[in-house]
Amino acid sequence: MRGGRFNRKGQPALYLALDSVTALIECSQGFSGRLSPITLCEYDVECENIADLRTTKDQKALSVDFADLDCAWLTIQLAGKTAPSQKIANDMAAAGYDGMLVPSFAPDAKKDSSNLILWNWGPKLPHKVEVYDPSGRLPKNQLSWD
Repeated sequence: MRGGRFNRKGQPALYLALDSVTALIECSQGFSGRLSPITLCEYDVECENIADLRTTKDQKALSVDFADLDCAWLTIQLAGKTAPSQKIANDMAAAGYDGMLVPSFAPDAKKDSSNLILWNWGPKLPHKVEVYDPSGRLPKNQLSWD
């Protein structure tokens, strides 16, 4: 709806933290107050063609500048421009990547906190993503939330 660090407004993207602590930090975005209600889920992910941008070495190999990943994307987007981080995502997608691994830029994130951002995902390979719900406890549709 609003876009994000690695997707422009209107461009679908699935943001997944690689661990539960990072997921909570991402949800709170550094605000020490109370969290809005959230549902945390684990996913089984089998995706090919993922760009790994977590280390300086990986970033250099793909000609990515860390400062562009860490830009003030929202301020830039609100000014009506495409943020450098969003351009990186566009470039990676144009190069055939279905997503990318990136460091977490949430306040209070640990140095090794990482996220997986996907532009192509669904129930089938080569970009298969399924929620892990072995006991069927998650709602099946919007009506089952009531």
